[in-house]
Amino acid sequence: MRTTTGTEHRDAVIVGGGHNGLVAAAYLARAGRRVLVLERLDQVGGAAVSAHPFDGVDARLSRYSYLVSLLPRRIVDDLGARVQLARRRWSSYTPNPADGGRTGLLIGPESTFAAVGAAADEAGFAEFYRRCATVTTRLWPTLTEPLQTRTALRRTVCSAGGEAAWQAMIERPVGEAITDAVADDLVRGVMATDALIGTFADMHDQSLIQNRCLLYHLIGGGNGDWDVPIGGMGAVSGALAAAATGFGAEILTGAEVYAIDADGMVHYRRTDGEYRVSADHVLANVTPAVLAGLMGEEEPAIAPGAQVKVNLMLRRLPRLRDEKVSAEQAFGGTFHINENFGQLRDAYRQAEAGSVPEPVPCEIYCHTLADPSILSESLRVAGAHTLTVFGLHTPHTLAHGQDGGRYRDTLTAAVLDSLDTVLAEPIRDVVWLDAAGRPCIETKTTLDLDATLGMTNGHIFHGALQWPFAEDDEPLSTPAQRWGVDTPHERILLCGSGSRRGGAVSGIGGHNAAMAVLES
Repeated sequence: MRTTTGTEHRDAVIVGGGHNGLVAAAYLARAGRRVLVLERLDQVGGAAVSAHPFDGVDARLSRYSYLVSLLPRRIVDDLGARVQLARRRWSSYTPNPADGGRTGLLIGPESTFAAVGAAADEAGFAEFYRRCATVTTRLWPTLTEPLQTRTALRRTVCSAGGEAAWQAMIERPVGEAITDAVADDLVRGVMATDALIGTFADMHDQSLIQNRCLLYHLIGGGNGDWDVPIGGMGAVSGALAAAATGFGAEILTGAEVYAIDADGMVHYRRTDGEYRVSADHVLANVTPAVLAGLMGEEEPAIAPGAQVKVNLMLRRLPRLRDEKVSAEQAFGGTFHINENFGQLRDAYRQAEAGSVPEPVPCEIYCHTLADPSILSESLRVAGAHTLTVFGLHTPHTLAHGQDGGRYRDTLTAAVLDSLDTVLAEPIRDVVWLDAAGRPCIETKTTLDLDATLGMTNGHIFHGALQWPFAEDDEPLSTPAQRWGVDTPHERILLCGSGSRRGGAVSGIGGHNAAMAVLES
């Protein structure tokens, strides 16, 4: 292998071409900075990518991340990115596990609380989210501004009558507010799941990591709507990459960074040799643990990821046991399975004790009901659909010492078995077969995320989510500190999900790192 000894210089080098890195590159290049993005894989996008995972099947699935809520319209408009989103008509459907799914709770234009014996909880359900909105609508605009302090934000929320909501969401375990708001176990579970996506916690955990997860799931746009990306997640990353290169940023794929110096020197290799590039600022779109490794420092502890994702290609949507709800209604929003409040608690305890939960709490999203464009015309005519199944409470600790393939098979079976408990037919019976006659089922575990995407411990947020504000005693003297992207090194900034207000497909980490650089 040839080694290149010469050193080029850039204003900014971005390590990692995920969507946050692309946002940062676009903003900096738009401002006239010389920007180089280095991506280890052969395509940009990180977890926000699409793929044809099944041999001979012309369906382009969102392989890892799958919905968009936290991407501010301001970022899309600033960059002129051609990102299109579709609103889902229904919010959610939850089959009642108590009767095997013969009844269920549909939430949307025509909610059916009475169908599961929870009519008395409908008002409390609505009031809970109204109170949450007094917090989220005031926090949302601040995510693309310099950090405010806890006291300043609390003052803003409380001045709008949100004292009780602040206490419920920020100060006390949110499980208390949910159980105070409604009495039915199924309704409580619907409310609790947003606090547990990708987060391994009990609803009454005193660390409040579940509160932070709930806050981020409800804060997008101030109202918490989760939308379908037209064309899949790869279309989102593609639009951001086009914006970055359009402004003049250079993107190199197949470029593996293997070392970063505190003075801004970045060392990387490609197939034809090893290179180095110096920069005024290095923006790290990798996990804090990966960054520490690249800098030869002790890696910080990263919380375990806690999810499994199963992508399915179906011949048609499966039949339901609930005859009062159509498949289009049930799968048109988020389809909750075995996620009653008590089931979530029991699943957490089983996983904490070292066992895969039985049943695994799951939720389903059907991309093709809102956006059939990811399917070929022949698949659309045939009535095919894709399903994304997201399993909760499967922490990375369960994978320790496991063979990756065997662990994947175990979780796949557990997820599909969970679905079968509330469907009128086995889900395996409606799975499409690929060109070789194999079922179109693709499972991604925390082991896969760690090995393929460099997500430490398979944590989809690069670690436990942080509050989107600074504590009153935190230093905010530098641009990097004020924007929540600082590291111990002046030239090195975080720009991904591991930054203060990172997490999910938002671009906020990239935006805020770029703003810190432009203020420096």
